[in-house]
Amino acid sequence: MMKKNLLMWDETLFRDPEVLEIDYVPEQFEFRDAQMRELAFQIRPALRGGRPLNTICKGLPGTGKTTSVRKLFTEIEETTKKLVPVYINCQIDNTRFAIISQIYKKLAGHLPPSSGTSFKQVFDAIARILVKDEIVLLVALDDANYLLYENEINNVLYTLLRSHEAYEGTRIGVIVIISDMEVDLSRAIDARVASVFRPSEIYFAPYGDAEVQEIMKARVMQGLFTGVLSDDLLNLVVEQTLACGDLRVGIDLLKRATLSAERAARRSIEREDICGAYEISKYLHLSYTVKTLKDEERQILKSFAERSLKESEMNAGEVYKSIKESFSIGYTRFYEIVKKMDALRLINLHYREGKGRTRIITLRYEPAKVLEYLS
Repeated sequence: MMKKNLLMWDETLFRDPEVLEIDYVPEQFEFRDAQMRELAFQIRPALRGGRPLNTICKGLPGTGKTTSVRKLFTEIEETTKKLVPVYINCQIDNTRFAIISQIYKKLAGHLPPSSGTSFKQVFDAIARILVKDEIVLLVALDDANYLLYENEINNVLYTLLRSHEAYEGTRIGVIVIISDMEVDLSRAIDARVASVFRPSEIYFAPYGDAEVQEIMKARVMQGLFTGVLSDDLLNLVVEQTLACGDLRVGIDLLKRATLSAERAARRSIEREDICGAYEISKYLHLSYTVKTLKDEERQILKSFAERSLKESEMNAGEVYKSIKESFSIGYTRFYEIVKKMDALRLINLHYREGKGRTRIITLRYEPAKVLEYLS
């Protein structure tokens, strides 16, 4: 009897493992009809050869913004060759040259030469393709909050949205996706960009309890074989997903719990699989974000974490003094990095009135966890 409850070495609990990947775009995409309709309306002029209306998709992480845009892009690609959608992940490509290179790759089928090619040469080539083939370009900048430093957002938007002034006949529209509710893009962009950007904003509200339940249930039915996860344990997964406020945590949690049960050669997931998986999945944001940091930023986050082991609140000025001794960095650059980490939800930055305004830094995660993911 015991043997029957154990998986054979070549058996699996996954019906379709792809369904439990974070970037999977589901066939049936629920609870975002209104946002999808609004996005389609913004794009409609481009289907008639005009310029798409610019859009900001805003909402917390895991609220369906990326999936909505990617689903729409798939539909566009199946319908027409005259409107070319390009999806850019700004966590990975967060400089003007990197973004333009990805657009070139989509249009030309390969990246531009990595050395000896100027930004202008690449953009000239893009403009030539757009004009010659009468293509309208639609660029989605996902996690565009990664472009808010060193003025990259203005450089990128200016290049794309004012291209028709330098290259007559080019038509380009932009969808900006933002997961940080504290970012006010209208304050981040300058006047020369604002005059051509003029976006509509589409808000993605967090999923409600019943919606999370439905979404997770659908993923389980598609991704796992019948009987692998009981209703009671599905409720536990939903509870933990709601506690994190991010659907992606729940999806990652399901995948890890299933792998844990498989490793133990069991035919079903148990509570211990879910609780063990949650201890890793709840740090999903931390793990993703740390990977995107530059060396200098990683060093500063490391010093915050080491200092936090001794004191939970840190005075920004004092931290800067001690960091400056280790490696040379100006205060303006240091403060830029601090603001970036606050925007990326790695730290909290707040002000305390006293003799002047003191900037206080606290970590959002346990210092030991931050150090673990940094290493």
